Amino acid sequence: MGEYNCSLLSSGDSQGKTSQRRQDQTALYTQLVISIALGLGAFITFCVLRPRWTGLYAARKRQKNAASKLPVLPDTFLGWIPVLYKISEEQVLASAGLDAYVFLSFFKMATKFLAVTFFFALVIILPVNVHYRHYRFPPGKAPSLMEYSPNPDASPLWTGLTRRSEEAMIMVDEDSTTYPSSVLWMYVVFTYLFTSLAMYLLVTTTQKIIRIRQEYLGSQTTVTDRTIRLSGIPADLRDEQKIKETVENLEIGKVESVILCRNWKELDEMMAQRLVLLRKLEEAWTVHLGHSRIRSAQASRERAQSRAAIRQDAPLLQDEGDEHEQDHVATYGEDRPKTRIWYGFLGLQNRQVDAIDYFEEKLRRLDEQIRVIRTKDFSPMPLAFVTLDSVAACQMAVQATMDPKPMRLLANPAPAPSDVIWPNTYLTRSSRITRAWSVTLIILILSVFWTALLVPIAGLVSLKSICSVWPQLAFALDSNAISQSLVASGLPTALISLLTVLVPFLYYWLSTQQGMLSLGEVEMSLISKNFFFTFFNLFVLFTIFGTASISYSKVNDTLAGASKDASEIARKLATSLQDLDYFYINLIILQALGLFPFRLLEFGSVALYPINLIGAKTPRDYAELVQPPVFSYGFYLPQTLLIFVICTVYSVLQSSWLILFFGLVYFLIGSFIYKYQLLYAMDHRQHSTGQAWLIICNCVVIGLIFFEIAMAGLLALRTAFYRSLSIIPLLAGTIWFNIFFRRTFDPLMKFIALRSLDSKAPFGDISPGESRYEHDTDRGRAVDEDDETGLRYINPSLILPLEEVWLAKGRPNGSSHAGGHSGDGNV
Repeated sequence: MGEYNCSLLSSGDSQGKTSQRRQDQTALYTQLVISIALGLGAFITFCVLRPRWTGLYAARKRQKNAASKLPVLPDTFLGWIPVLYKISEEQVLASAGLDAYVFLSFFKMATKFLAVTFFFALVIILPVNVHYRHYRFPPGKAPSLMEYSPNPDASPLWTGLTRRSEEAMIMVDEDSTTYPSSVLWMYVVFTYLFTSLAMYLLVTTTQKIIRIRQEYLGSQTTVTDRTIRLSGIPADLRDEQKIKETVENLEIGKVESVILCRNWKELDEMMAQRLVLLRKLEEAWTVHLGHSRIRSAQASRERAQSRAAIRQDAPLLQDEGDEHEQDHVATYGEDRPKTRIWYGFLGLQNRQVDAIDYFEEKLRRLDEQIRVIRTKDFSPMPLAFVTLDSVAACQMAVQATMDPKPMRLLANPAPAPSDVIWPNTYLTRSSRITRAWSVTLIILILSVFWTALLVPIAGLVSLKSICSVWPQLAFALDSNAISQSLVASGLPTALISLLTVLVPFLYYWLSTQQGMLSLGEVEMSLISKNFFFTFFNLFVLFTIFGTASISYSKVNDTLAGASKDASEIARKLATSLQDLDYFYINLIILQALGLFPFRLLEFGSVALYPINLIGAKTPRDYAELVQPPVFSYGFYLPQTLLIFVICTVYSVLQSSWLILFFGLVYFLIGSFIYKYQLLYAMDHRQHSTGQAWLIICNCVVIGLIFFEIAMAGLLALRTAFYRSLSIIPLLAGTIWFNIFFRRTFDPLMKFIALRSLDSKAPFGDISPGESRYEHDTDRGRAVDEDDETGLRYINPSLILPLEEVWLAKGRPNGSSHAGGHSGDGNV
């Protein structure tokens, strides 16, 4: 280190702790100012742009029939807020479906939990901590060098607060302060109380969701509700008629239709290739036509026919491997775009040809091949979609074992037709297993990578860690409180927030490669993967490596110690949790006050729109620009779960009231912002009928277990071993509760109870067979089922019309109306 002595920075002595408290206060000030400035600017910008950019901020309301019954939001600056607030849960359910209802229900449950815990933290835990030991107040609440000690004679609690000099603080060690027995029992009591409160809210909220879900789905009779996904079909039964006879012989109901999945890989690849060719042809036409008005489709076809008559003896598109290929360029009055084709030996020869004629001919030949291959008899696969005559028959099938042999004739609820990923329906079981294990292995490798990446980020929290690598920077930061707070607190929270935004895109791609059969399954997998990343990497490992006393040279010692003794993990976690309380406060502040308004502003869509607009050329490109942004629960829910877990873990610790307060603010703001996006601005294309709630419950229980382990470690650090051991029964009870909860409520979240199936109207003055949710919306029960699919389980490649070129009716510059698939807009 030379002239630099890192021991002069924040260390384990009282002088270092005083400096650390000052740093925490300055960091909290700085984070509040920055977050409020960012959030307020984004919110004001949104309020100004919302009535002007309705194509973005009211996209779902304008384009989705499901949102037609929602109230129209006023165009005033803040007038939309009370209208949005008054939208009821039933309107949310009718407009956005069960997934949105479950998502917002978690925010309400979290708000209730944090409100109660914040009350106890403010009224009991905070005064007790202030009375019996020194406490770090937030900026402006108390001087940074104020020490508090027990005063048994104090009548009101606050008369026991005595100011001490800086020299007196040297005699006090925060971790070694001896608490009275009753105070230490307070931690045990509130650990039991808050865990019981979380369990109670889980059970009551789950019961409500189950009641709504059973009522919502039990009154439906759509194709999705009457269809089972039958897998493990043996080779001798892979025929539609045999499957129908097999299911009907079970005497659970009549079979209306059977769609046996087949190996459509060749056809799907051709359709994908056709879409690429179609886009290239549309782009060529757009370049050729420029800004002039497009001639009619008939005139264009007549001109093409006249050209074909002139060159009838010279085929336009010959084998591209033929080096004597004819010149593709024809004589035209206007400049036409060219494209370069490669042919000859190893494709080394090339020439420029007319792009429109070339792509039209390739498209024509590909269309002929598609029409031929659609009549082909594809090889059957061991998967089928079987539609029964009633929902009751479907539910009996999925809740029963159909075949005495394992892994044969497995019936599961079918996803909606629009959710089926048809290219994955013809994957073999071994292929799916291989993909699943490969993705799991990749995630484990990525976890090691994230761990290595988080070590330097965690090192930024402490000046001592920075000094071990870059002493000049550490001493420069030590001389400037603002710069120190920006680097030691603001930068790590910003980097952690950036990781929570970017990493889900990687995990989404990995989820799509696992071979899952529906988009809903992909999203459930994405939620699990992202929560594992945020909880394990961004919380557990970051907490272990983020101790103020840890440096790079001690990382290996920490890992080695933790691997040798399980108690070392609890000790490290308890120590780190106390040292990182203000870091997590700053993280919650940034997320709640700084970044949430940017989600309302849809900053990503706004920032990417000019880039996409520059790259857009064809009417199809412009039409895609105005589509509602897609809301994916897998991107937003895991981060919300992490914030809830952090608040739960810190609910009894020294800074509990601060963390719980800002956590409460986080969930209040988040529920309002997500409510607006789900109802008015963004589209949710994947539907899982509320299956995400099971994942939410599992994640909450994991957080409770982590909370109990941390409290046991904290009590053990203070040599309160009996009190630490008293947490063990609660830990065992939490595990038992999880087992009981899953056995009791999981079936009702996956299936529909037979008693919930009622063809009569159970909700008052509405038509028979219609639920109140159908009554409140145009789409009603079809809100979780895309009406564009025609309610048919069939590969779209088999029946989709071969779409013609899509060109604009007016000026193809983005301001004109994009033409449809008929009339003069097509060529």
